Amino acid sequence: MLLAIDIGNTNTVLGVFSGTELIGHWRLGSDPNRTTDEYAVLIRGLWEFAKIPPEAVDGVIIASVVPALNRVFSDVARAFLGKEPLLIGPGIKTGMTIKYDDPREVGADRIVNAVAAFDKYKAASIVVDFGTATTFDCVGKKGEYLGGVIAPGIGVSMEALFNKASKLPKVAFAKPPHIIAKNTVHAMQAGSYFGYAAMVEGLLKRLFDEMGQRPVVIATGGAARQVAEEIGEIDHVDEFLTLEGLRIIYQRNL
Repeated sequence: MLLAIDIGNTNTVLGVFSGTELIGHWRLGSDPNRTTDEYAVLIRGLWEFAKIPPEAVDGVIIASVVPALNRVFSDVARAFLGKEPLLIGPGIKTGMTIKYDDPREVGADRIVNAVAAFDKYKAASIVVDFGTATTFDCVGKKGEYLGGVIAPGIGVSMEALFNKASKLPKVAFAKPPHIIAKNTVHAMQAGSYFGYAAMVEGLLKRLFDEMGQRPVVIATGGAARQVAEEIGEIDHVDEFLTLEGLRIIYQRNL
């Protein structure tokens, strides 16, 4: 079995694969103040509940955009599983040409998503990852990473509005009954929900134009399913795309 760990700015997602099948997955808060012991206790409890024996894990792979947590989760892998983890970074075989000015600048999760998208669809594609930032990652028809877009995430955008507009209340990100709202809560929800959908639609159409084709569009990340229903350009929602990419890359490095 393989443990895949995707360390994001807000959440860390763990998945356990038996062969190509994802048999368990969990989401933890990404907290640099937590110790190796604390994360080990959390993971052990989750695995005991799911009846997954730690000794059955053959390997560990990690993608991280939080450098402070790299050592913590690497130490968890060593202490809890007795395995040296494979960390996504320079020197790792991804099987994908990266056409970025400096490939080292591309977030590990973005490359992992691109690898998974091309492996699954074998076609030009765009991955829209709704995380702390919303990223758009473009893959060419030959499987090369072309680059992409980084935009403020939904939570970041809403938090900025709450913090800078003192009279506005905090509201949940949700679809309101109408875009022409009749109260402040619905007005804020209309702006965030429909406004965000329009931003994604607009960027996708511009990306289509620059790529010169209509690629496959895959949405992933925490809010993907909630937002995708409003965006006709999104073809597929795959909340575990990053974990799948980690599994693929691990196999390419055996």
